Amino acid sequence: MTDGFDLTRDGEVARLTLSRPEKMNAITYGMWAAIPDVVAEVEADPALKVLVVAGAGKHFSAGADISEFRDLRTTADGAASYDKAVQGAVAALTAMRKPSVAMIRGNCIGGGCQVSVACDFRFAADDARFGITPAKLGIVYDFDSTRQLVSLVGPAHAKYFLLSGELISAARAREIGLLNDVFPAGRLESATAEFTATLCARSQASVRGMNRIIEKIVAGQETSDAEVAEIRAGALHGEDYAEGVAAFLERRPPRFTFR
Repeated sequence: MTDGFDLTRDGEVARLTLSRPEKMNAITYGMWAAIPDVVAEVEADPALKVLVVAGAGKHFSAGADISEFRDLRTTADGAASYDKAVQGAVAALTAMRKPSVAMIRGNCIGGGCQVSVACDFRFAADDARFGITPAKLGIVYDFDSTRQLVSLVGPAHAKYFLLSGELISAARAREIGLLNDVFPAGRLESATAEFTATLCARSQASVRGMNRIIEKIVAGQETSDAEVAEIRAGALHGEDYAEGVAAFLERRPPRFTFR
């Protein structure tokens, strides 16, 4: 595992922890570059159903490690290489079929916010703060991450974030749609665990198929295609569908088996 990460497993849930608390979990180039491999490992493990992304200590992440920029982003080629690593990390999280949940405490800023937006769900402690700050650095934000942000909060709020670089509270972030929910700091862990348990109990054929279709819609696809038809037909002829219908008719919890 790359320095700055811890990947742990608790039953059907994997947790990727950004583990540089002395640097407020600032994300290094090496960490960006390693995220696709972490995602692939979780996706390939049939025992895992959900990925939780969190930060060690008091914060989720203060963003990219700017101390590296003078060495890695001072030339056009260096900036392109760095951006490719960030884009690869975002693309990997976005394309996950297994759902991902960002569990956020403290600061979630810049690249940290970029990681959280690439996850499927965002739960935060009530003392968390959010911001995306390229305008403070003379950087123009990545296209795909901008599209994801606009899809969550709309163009007006996305412009506020990106053009001002100002920070907002967790309550405001929930209000504009950036967060799914906000909890007292002491409840965040248990609330996230309750939700991941719910995801694990659902049909994984349904969860992963619908996650892929939503990804295609957010990316701009407006009509169904052969992949969507294949996803839906596969679910219809799968064991989970038969079990789900039987459980409903027999008034019992379903026992889904798709992995």
